[in-house]
Amino acid sequence: MGRTASITRKTKETDIAVTLNLDGTGKAKIATGVGFFDHMLNGFARHGLFDLTVRVTGDLDVDDHHTIEDTGIVLGQAIRQAVGDKKGIRRYGSSILPMDETLVMTACDLCGRPYFVFDGSFDGEKMGDMSTQMVREFFYAVSYSAEMNLHMRIISGMNDHHKAEALFKSFAKTLDAATSFDPRITDVLSTKGSL
Repeated sequence: MGRTASITRKTKETDIAVTLNLDGTGKAKIATGVGFFDHMLNGFARHGLFDLTVRVTGDLDVDDHHTIEDTGIVLGQAIRQAVGDKKGIRRYGSSILPMDETLVMTACDLCGRPYFVFDGSFDGEKMGDMSTQMVREFFYAVSYSAEMNLHMRIISGMNDHHKAEALFKSFAKTLDAATSFDPRITDVLSTKGSL
């Protein structure tokens, strides 16, 4: 069955359902109403080897902000629930990932203390139908809802599509590493005894 979570969240702005299996094979069924965002979430699932289902109905007549931010909130909640008591996991993960001319770095700590640092910029306002500003907002929402320390940096790059896609893939590899088991870790990886 794997480590799974199914989370729903309904507000006046969005209606979201997310199912996540951390021990999947990279299968995804994504429908957010924002095509480029769907593409990013598909990449996240595939490169992290997570099984992910995301269904969103949002107020896209306004813009894409609530749809993407709220999806980040729900995905973060699903990560937090699926990872469980954190016994035996590596806790930390990192990835330096290239995509053509772009190079990004991501690092996380599943410590139970949310913190987010983002260092990077985009040149355009949109990538397809997704606002470039929403890349940062999405990962901010994920990090706080998952209660993880998450650092992301665009080291180099020119193409906004490549930058965004590299960030989503790098986050996938980072989360996969942090949630993976190490047979030497028999409890939680903390001197406190809990995370």
